[in-house]
Amino acid sequence: MKRSYEKEMMDLAGNSPELLADDLGNLRVLNRYLRGTRSVILALQWALRSRPLKRLSILDVGTGSADIPVAICAWAKQRNFTAKIVGIEADPVTAVIAAKRTQEHGDIDIVQGDAGSAPFGRGAFDFVIASQFLHHFTETAITDLLMQWATLARRAIVISDLVRHPLAYHGIGLLTKLTTRNIMTLTDSPLSVRRALTFKEWAGLLRQADIGPVKIFPVFPFRMAAVIQLGGGDGKM
Repeated sequence: MKRSYEKEMMDLAGNSPELLADDLGNLRVLNRYLRGTRSVILALQWALRSRPLKRLSILDVGTGSADIPVAICAWAKQRNFTAKIVGIEADPVTAVIAAKRTQEHGDIDIVQGDAGSAPFGRGAFDFVIASQFLHHFTETAITDLLMQWATLARRAIVISDLVRHPLAYHGIGLLTKLTTRNIMTLTDSPLSVRRALTFKEWAGLLRQADIGPVKIFPVFPFRMAAVIQLGGGDGKM
């Protein structure tokens, strides 16, 4: 199965707020039960294995409806440390939804803006996290984004994303047909698998970016998690 560069409905202008809100709700469910959220936590745990912190600062790029920041804050609270998270989201409707969903979370701030030109200074965060986000871009754009984020993060860039595979493509198509009538979810879920890279392609691209040592591991089903360690890390991979 070759990689697709067709735009997902979510990436196009003119979607109704109601359709988008319903799709985001479906994505939260998929992230929870298909281990999208868990893969971010696993990668973050690996990144913190040798130098745990009592307080983390995180930039979550392409935050969507902010399910990842909410999950990280809950995980951090269970382990008696604090995570201060900024979620940046380009789409104005989605950013409003994220802000409403996190208004009772004092450690989460939502900013509307472009993840490729985030309005923050060098080394503003311990980590930059990109969850189910990079598959929306070409290989060249992915490398450019990683290089920009490397200036914002002190310790590491944490990535979680889909892995392209025929079983994943047909499986998510069947699952969404059984569980929703939302045309955006039905269209974008299988297309997002076609837009993703294979595990080997992900590993090669992340290392080719030459930003720092890369740890990448598969997460069932058909996901990958990766940590690109930066200067603030201990250098051990």
